[in-house]
Amino acid sequence: MNEMMIGFILLCVLFALLASGFWVAFTLIAVSIAGMVLIGNDNFGLLFGTSTWASVSDWSLAALPLFIWMGEILFRSNLSKDLFKGLTPWLTGVPGKLLHVNILSCGIFAAVSGSSAATAATIGKMTLPELKRQGYDDKMAIATLAGSGTLGLLIPPSIILIVYGVAAEVSIGRLFMAGALPGIMLVILFMGYTAFWSYRNPDKSPQTERKYTWTEKFSSLLRLIPIGTLIFFIIGSIYAGLTTPTEAAAFGVVGSLILAATSRSLSMNTFIDSLMGAVKTSCMIIFILVGAAFLTMAMGFIGIPRMLAENIALLELSPYMLLFILTIMFIILGCFLDGISVVVLTTSIVLPMVLEAGIDPLWFGIYIVLVVEMSQITPPVGFNLFVIQSLTGRDILFVAKAALPFFFLLLSAVLIVTIFPQIVTWLPHTMSRG
Repeated sequence: MNEMMIGFILLCVLFALLASGFWVAFTLIAVSIAGMVLIGNDNFGLLFGTSTWASVSDWSLAALPLFIWMGEILFRSNLSKDLFKGLTPWLTGVPGKLLHVNILSCGIFAAVSGSSAATAATIGKMTLPELKRQGYDDKMAIATLAGSGTLGLLIPPSIILIVYGVAAEVSIGRLFMAGALPGIMLVILFMGYTAFWSYRNPDKSPQTERKYTWTEKFSSLLRLIPIGTLIFFIIGSIYAGLTTPTEAAAFGVVGSLILAATSRSLSMNTFIDSLMGAVKTSCMIIFILVGAAFLTMAMGFIGIPRMLAENIALLELSPYMLLFILTIMFIILGCFLDGISVVVLTTSIVLPMVLEAGIDPLWFGIYIVLVVEMSQITPPVGFNLFVIQSLTGRDILFVAKAALPFFFLLLSAVLIVTIFPQIVTWLPHTMSRG
């Protein structure tokens, strides 16, 4: 039985198990075992132990549970209220007004959360009721939250960038640097579209707003100092080379505990809840990484990555055509899997093709995160759609339709970084030379 036939059988097994609701980690392990059996290798027990230990004992992976815990602590603090009150006075004169609070709050919170779902849930709990009370268009309020909630995947520190860095053996610190400018670009795209929509639909925004004095505006900035300081320290220390991502994550946990304590939202119950939330999320992600490591090893024994790389080379596809095909594949996978599962499931198979085509794996990491961001607002399994549905009680199709313009904005961001890859690579290359 050749590699092509084995690959087809394993693909059928993979989709059958996923369609049945089988856990992603167990599915990856089951497919790996099936592949080893098909090639007559019965040492999969020993191979599972050796391959998985190496995948989860990488020290850089220690940043993962720490950043998740930091996000869980801040999720339970009064940070989101301070963000809203600190940004509101500055946005009442901008077309779109308080709709921009969704975008900027998500961008700021993403820089300390690293989680798309946590970003959308935290900001949405506070902004959506206030926007509805003031008479903003419900559909646009949901759209801005769904779209900008995905920033948690890209703006560093990003959990999914840590996962990709470990899987692809790319520096996590350099990935964090590479994600900064594309993240800022997305915020600008989202705010630009929101301002344009508001200009074209003036009847869907409240016309009477409270006027703030300059004194009130500058005093409101005091609410942003704590979170701004935490962001500056975490990201700045990594960019300056003063700390590794793991060390910065540890300091971030301490900083988030101090913020929660000073805002009087830290109690024994919230501390335990944040710790348990971080443990559950970390275990889920690491278990998926274990399955993905075993699948990577099994695919290597079978020879599927080599076969795919050779076939891609024979097709003589241009890098742009390869990226076009991969984009379609990632979007389809994102309709059925969460972002982290997409990354760990595909990296070992796709990366040889990417390297064969001469594509920078650092740039590819940001590209894949942008495409995964698109899948977060793509039905039927867009995680952000489910989060917002639970917040609003709206039908999932209504939420998906509302988020559609932001899907196309994310698609345009993919095109921009493909045409101008320097947006991704300039900062890490500049910092490494410095």
